[in-house]
Amino acid sequence: MGFELPADKRFALSELHVTSNAFAPNGAIPARHTGEGDDTSPALAWSKLPEGTKSLAVFCHDPDAPVISSQGNYGFVHWVYYNIPATVTSLIEGCRTYTTGSNDFGNTGYNGPMPPNGHGVHRYYFWVVALDAALELDAGLSLPQLIEKIQPHTLGMNRLVGTYERT
Repeated sequence: MGFELPADKRFALSELHVTSNAFAPNGAIPARHTGEGDDTSPALAWSKLPEGTKSLAVFCHDPDAPVISSQGNYGFVHWVYYNIPATVTSLIEGCRTYTTGSNDFGNTGYNGPMPPNGHGVHRYYFWVVALDAALELDAGLSLPQLIEKIQPHTLGMNRLVGTYERT
């Protein structure tokens, strides 16, 4: 995605466990969570946060999208969500309680899968990132901007992958 973690945090995948009651790991994302449906974010839950976690960030990225930006980023960002307190262990479907960043549709908030017609199955990575600080970041950050702010504070991360194919 055009960013790199510091050497001591490059492999920050952790014991953090991410699930959804909307779809199984590597399972199909229901249409209601896509641009062809209600376009509402799926419920997410997590457990096993790293010790010292003070806040969380969540984002959804499609690395299969045939897009390369001028910044060298690849794929397509569907959701940037942050300033989530460490006491939170889940997000309800359509959650709008915390701070939204900008996605690659040019909107803030969640816009779900909508791959090009006939492009095949795309994978959607729902990342949860545990941070060692409550950063109180401004709304509207793009994913590269968010990564720049949270990179030095990353304790661990993990993801839930879902799939979607537009018919």
